[in-house]
Amino acid sequence: MSGIDFNTLPHQAFVARYAGVVEHSPWVVERAAARRPFADLAAGIAAVLADATPDERLSVIRAHPELAGRAAVAGTLTAESRSEQASAGLDRMEAEAVERFHALNAAYRARFDFPFIICVRRTDRSGILRAMAERLTHDRATEVATALDEIGHIIRLRLETLA
Repeated sequence: MSGIDFNTLPHQAFVARYAGVVEHSPWVVERAAARRPFADLAAGIAAVLADATPDERLSVIRAHPELAGRAAVAGTLTAESRSEQASAGLDRMEAEAVERFHALNAAYRARFDFPFIICVRRTDRSGILRAMAERLTHDRATEVATALDEIGHIIRLRLETLA
């Protein structure tokens, strides 16, 4: 991953370095720091999420911003989310596309009570819109599992960016 050995970093240095890989959820990285050593940092963080309570996992899902949502419009996204959304062109859409995102975000949140999560760096704007529409047909348990899987991809890519 990088020249830094995450297993030997002091606890606070580990937390400071990796806190941003899990959106607004530093407790995940805190727990991962306490569990070291492990062979793969992303897998270690994923294990923390797997062992978390259902409410804790839901809090991680809910910590993510909506795609092209209020936080993006207000400019309050984390640096990581801003970069990721920009990589899919969500920061430079025409009004019609913004309205489509807002409508799908609202329908998704109304159905599942959490934001739509997808690893935008693995797709493009049309792929995101297709996934949003398709996933609206899923049941809640499937969507929780899918959101957590997508968060795992986001974490891995954020860790690679730190390398």
